[in-house]
Amino acid sequence: MGKAITPCHTTAKAYAAQEPKGAAVQKTAITTLVTQTAPIANDTHGGRAKCLQRLVRLDLPVPRTVALPFDVVLEIAQGQIPDLQAVADEFPQDALLCVRPSSQDPDWGGPGAVMNIGMNDDRYADYCKRMGEGPASALYTRFVQSYAVNVARLDPDMFDDVEGDGREALLQSLRAYELETEESFPQDRVTQLTAVLSSMARAWEGTSARLLRQAKGAPADAGLGLIVQQMVFGVGTGICGSGVLQLVDSTTGLPQITGRYLSQSQGRDALQDTADALYLTRDPRGPSLEEHAPEAFEMLKQHAALMRVRLRAEMQVEFVISDGELFILDGVRVSRSSRAAVRIAVALADEGIIPREEALMRVQPRTLTELLHRQVDPRVKRDVIGRGIAASPGAATGRIVFNANDAQASAARGEKCILVRRETSPEDIRGMHAAQAVLTERGGITSHAAVIGRGMGLPCVVGASSMRFDLVKGVITAPDGRMFKAGDEITLDGTSGEVLCGAADMLEPLLDATFQKLMSWAEDAADIGIRANADTPADAQTARNFDAQGIGLCRTEHMFFDPSRLTVMREMIFADTSEGRRAVLERLLPMQRDDFIQLFRIMQGQPVCIRLFDPPLHEFLPSTRTGQRDLAEALDLPLSNVTRRIEAMTEYNPMLGLRGVRLGVTVPEIYEMQARAIFEATIEASRDGDPVVPEIMIPLVSAKREVELIKASVDKIATAVKSERGASFTYRLGVMVETPRAALRAGEISPHCSFLSFGTNDLTQMTYGLSRDDAGRFMSTYVQQGVFPEDPFHMLDRDGVGELLQLGAARGREAQPGITLSICGEHGGNPESIAFCRAAGFDYVSCSPFRVPVARLAAAQLAIADKIG
Repeated sequence: MGKAITPCHTTAKAYAAQEPKGAAVQKTAITTLVTQTAPIANDTHGGRAKCLQRLVRLDLPVPRTVALPFDVVLEIAQGQIPDLQAVADEFPQDALLCVRPSSQDPDWGGPGAVMNIGMNDDRYADYCKRMGEGPASALYTRFVQSYAVNVARLDPDMFDDVEGDGREALLQSLRAYELETEESFPQDRVTQLTAVLSSMARAWEGTSARLLRQAKGAPADAGLGLIVQQMVFGVGTGICGSGVLQLVDSTTGLPQITGRYLSQSQGRDALQDTADALYLTRDPRGPSLEEHAPEAFEMLKQHAALMRVRLRAEMQVEFVISDGELFILDGVRVSRSSRAAVRIAVALADEGIIPREEALMRVQPRTLTELLHRQVDPRVKRDVIGRGIAASPGAATGRIVFNANDAQASAARGEKCILVRRETSPEDIRGMHAAQAVLTERGGITSHAAVIGRGMGLPCVVGASSMRFDLVKGVITAPDGRMFKAGDEITLDGTSGEVLCGAADMLEPLLDATFQKLMSWAEDAADIGIRANADTPADAQTARNFDAQGIGLCRTEHMFFDPSRLTVMREMIFADTSEGRRAVLERLLPMQRDDFIQLFRIMQGQPVCIRLFDPPLHEFLPSTRTGQRDLAEALDLPLSNVTRRIEAMTEYNPMLGLRGVRLGVTVPEIYEMQARAIFEATIEASRDGDPVVPEIMIPLVSAKREVELIKASVDKIATAVKSERGASFTYRLGVMVETPRAALRAGEISPHCSFLSFGTNDLTQMTYGLSRDDAGRFMSTYVQQGVFPEDPFHMLDRDGVGELLQLGAARGREAQPGITLSICGEHGGNPESIAFCRAAGFDYVSCSPFRVPVARLAAAQLAIADKIG
């Protein structure tokens, strides 16, 4: 049976010798025989067709193959059926055929393959004589059922009553087809082929198929090619079977021969869960192809190794053995996990098979996220009890707690916990540090919990509005009615946004030498700086471990929520005079100075940009009656005085109220203390390490005069510290551009600054008039209905916010050509935003520490793409 197959060879002469009798030598426009020199390309015939041509060029035993280009398949889908006799004439008259999809990118999928086209009563009788009734009946039965379901679109249940096997199963299948269609099963090969091609072409153009491939990144008008290949039977006499083989493990990326082989089978039958499948290599658990057909196995390994080198990729080889003879039916890039993708790309580059630049281009930046955090094992069954917004990647298991104090108590006992809040505030920072993950009912992608979670590398799911949160009773209720109270164990998947019942098996992070090597290559290739947003020494150390090129944003207010400082901070807030505030701040000064010394030492001379105090003061005051009573006791004040003061400080719209530079102007003592702490830490850290040049950033600026006032105050403190310490140092003062007016008036502001750092979180919020904490409630509806193409807090709005960035950058640079430009909002870790910043001439982006590798790889890919073309 195998001897009747006509393999493709590598010379035109060989092809000419194999022309089937009666076949037209002059090819028609609709068909392209896959030869070494045929005009086949990914963007005209698809990736599978191009791969098969490459296999032919390697002189591998590929069955005779014809490729139909995108335009012909589209015409077929539209009902314009060409003369498909020309396709059939490319093959021997008695040959059976297989049709497979060939999309431009294999990941875009396509309709399933249809095998044994051309099988009919006459062929069946012939094959019964040549290979036996059993194998022949199996071939015919398979084709009848596949044709009925995939081509005629009949219900597969119609074959549920088919019993037995062999000839009886075939007859039952034919009868079922005839009863359902009221016509005999088609016997003509061209008729069958026409129906198969038409069905597959129409399926590709269907609505469901379009949506599915668009979700995988394919354009709406992506084309489909079709491959018609002569069948090689893995059933019959002698050693027959089919299988797949690859040289690496798809999960780990480590070298390992994997795959399966099934005797007397076709296509990818071996991948089905069957006890009859053989291992490929010798294995104590059962028989193997290496033992069953050693010559074919050795040749298969050689072919796979050659494909890896010449096709420059780890390939999964689909093969068939017919009467002991090996044939290669197809080759596709192996499916791979994120860790496997990194290992495979680096290994190919290390061996000189691909250049480093190509290795960098082969790893998707966002997939690195899975390497940096623990993940729920994709092989485990999930018991999903709720869903929200995947705000900070990674996964964790713990027992439910409903407040920061309980989270700290759990951590002190060595128990893992999940902090559940309606929404987090700065006073929850301690609990977030103690918890394994955070779940909130409200919030969006740039809510407090999301931003802090990403900065800490803490898994976070926000906006889980499908669940009911009753924090008074300490219960959350799933949509299906199940109730979970404090102490119950749940798993949070911040990568998918799912909340799971109980504990789940995890995959640990992978930051091995291979990952580090890829990151070093990315650093060499990138042409825009990558810094990290880091608020604590732990954050700074993470940034340093990921080779961030400095700290682009240190939010100093988070340092004041430590229990040892919070009471002092509150005492400062309650002070009635400037002298009283200064006296209290003297106690905070050494604590703040020590924070900055640690940051400077960890960063080892790299730039550290410290944002002066930003939030409204009321955030540091207790909102509950119990908290207010404790504060009154701590400050030795009447409770009525405390509650009255808190009420007086309450603002209707605090995010647009007395915060940022407005505090620096009206309550200057805070910024004076912070400036002194920065300068004293600069002197101390520079004594035993690289010289420190701190960057001081003024938040929420909207007017030139604000900058002038703060600059005068900071300069005065710098002069005083230099005089007191007898030391010299330099520093850079800049502005955080997060109001539209600051962007528009950048020409006035920039002459007083060394840098402009655009805070895109607040800039987006103010440009749109959207609350970044509340927009998550309706954002999905807005995106679904096309109001916004994407959540602007997740994907930088190039049209509106982007125009402000460009205006601010241009006007700032025009007034001061040497000014440094950057963004430090959460958009800084987004690959699309990095592309925008490079095009706009920004010097660096700053993002959460755990997004630094993602940003660096994205920046490298953009630089490489520019060089290529």
